[in-house]
Amino acid sequence: MPAEAPSTPSGPGRIADNIVHFARVLRRAGLPVGPGSVVDAIRAVEVAGIASREDFYWTLHSVLVKKREHRAVFLEAFEIFWRRRGLLEKLIAMMSPAAPPRAAEPERPRAGSARVNEALRPERTREIEQPETEIDARLTVSDREVLQRKDFAQMTAGELAAAKREIARLAMPDDRVRTRRLKAALRGAFDPRLTMRASLRLGGGMILPRFRAPTEVQPPLVALCDISGSMTDYSRVLLHFLHAISERRKVSVFLFGTRLTNVTRQLRMKDPDEALAGCADAVADWSGGTRIASALRTFNRDWSRRVLGQGAIVLLITDGLERDADADLGREMDRLRRSCRTLIWLNPLLRFSGFEARASGIRAMLPHVDQFRPAHSLQAIADVVDALSTEPGGAAADPRSYLKAA
Repeated sequence: MPAEAPSTPSGPGRIADNIVHFARVLRRAGLPVGPGSVVDAIRAVEVAGIASREDFYWTLHSVLVKKREHRAVFLEAFEIFWRRRGLLEKLIAMMSPAAPPRAAEPERPRAGSARVNEALRPERTREIEQPETEIDARLTVSDREVLQRKDFAQMTAGELAAAKREIARLAMPDDRVRTRRLKAALRGAFDPRLTMRASLRLGGGMILPRFRAPTEVQPPLVALCDISGSMTDYSRVLLHFLHAISERRKVSVFLFGTRLTNVTRQLRMKDPDEALAGCADAVADWSGGTRIASALRTFNRDWSRRVLGQGAIVLLITDGLERDADADLGREMDRLRRSCRTLIWLNPLLRFSGFEARASGIRAMLPHVDQFRPAHSLQAIADVVDALSTEPGGAAADPRSYLKAA
C-alpha cells in the first residue's frame, strides 16, 4: 500500500473487508467464488493498487470471473456494490488523493440485475462492520409443499427465486418416438442386405444374420408463449421453465402479443438472466395487447414446416383472451393441430376451480387441443413435464368437457 494511506480503522483494512463482502454478494448471485479466490483478489489489489475505477474493476474481474456467462452478473454487481455511498471513490481518494473522482453513469437495466438486487438485499440492511452469519436456508417439507401449490402471481421475490431454482432441477422425461428410418440392431427384423455385406467381409464362407430396427428420437418441443399484459405474472417464470428444458432437448420458443417473435437463439444462452434479457431486447410488444389468431397465422405460414418435424410437441401458453376472436382463430388452431403430434394448451386461468369457457377466444380454441392444463404453480409445471411423454387424451381431462360445462 502507498505510504500516504492512513492507518486508521477506516483505512486500508476496510479495503479487504469490502472485497470480502463483495465476494459474498457474488456468491449469493450464483458465481462460484470460494475463500481462495477472495484471498487472491485481495492480494491482486494490494499488488496492482487502486489508481482508477477501471483498473480496480479488471483486477477483481481477472480473479473472480471464471466463465463468460458470469461477466454480466459481475458487471452488474460491481456497478451496484461499489457505487453505494461513493465507496470506491472514497477508496481511490484515500489511495491516491490527486486522482479526480469519476462521474456516476446513469443506471440502465442489464442482464443479471434481478439476481444481483436479490443478493444485495441483506447487504443494504447491515453495516459493513457487523459480522455476517451465513445460514444454509433450505426449504422444509411443509414450506416446499406450500411453494409447490402457490400461485406465481402471489409469490414474493424470494419465493419466485426459490421457484426458479426448483424449475431448473426438474427432471425431463426421456420420451422417444419411432421414425421410419432403420438402424442396425441386435434384435428386430431380418436385414438381408446387411447380412450379405457381412458375409462378403468374411469371404462368403459364413453367413451371420443381421437385424434392423426403427430409429427412436426425442421429438422436438415448440413453445408459443403469450407475453401480453394479462400474462405478465406468468410469462417470465414460464420462460425460466423453457430455458431449463432447452438445455436438455431441442426446443424452439416463440413469443407473441400483437406480433410473433422467434427467441430460440436468445434462450440458448447458459445464464438464465442473460437469456431473459436477450428475449426482452428482441421483443417490441411485451405486456401489450393480444392477437392470437394473427400470431398463429404467422407461425403456420412461416415456421411450421421448419420446426414441426419428427412428431413435434407444441406448448401453447396463453390465457386465450383474444382481442379479435373470429373464425380465423379456429381455422389457425386446426391447422396447428394437424401439423404436430400433440398440442398442449397451458392456461393460468385454470387455477380457478370454477373456470368456465365463456370467452369466445377460448371456445374457438378448445376443440383443437389435445390437453388443457393449468400453468400457475410449480406443481402445475411438474404435471406438464409428465404430460410431455403422455399420449393425447392421457391423464388430463378432455378439453371439450369445458365447452359442455359452459
